[in-house]
Amino acid sequence: MAKSEVDKLLSKHPALIHSENLKVMSHVQREEDEWHINTLTIEGYDVPFKYKRKKVYRNLKGARVNLTYYPVTEEVAGLAFEVMKVIRVRVA
Repeated sequence: MAKSEVDKLLSKHPALIHSENLKVMSHVQREEDEWHINTLTIEGYDVPFKYKRKKVYRNLKGARVNLTYYPVTEEVAGLAFEVMKVIRVRVA
């Protein structure tokens, strides 16, 4: 059987995590330079999920999504915060 795109990513990059059928509680988009920074909050998770797009992305609030991501630490005003950096998002 052929490997899916997700399986290929996960085997190449062991730090990646793939989760399916997650419910989006909120979706915020803001412009930063020429990028649109998207932040999702997911039901059952205390950490934000962030990704960039060149164009505005449709609002995902209330949708079920499949995410491929990895944890990173961002520093804001001298404080470290854990954030999940999304590399692949698909509506379930």
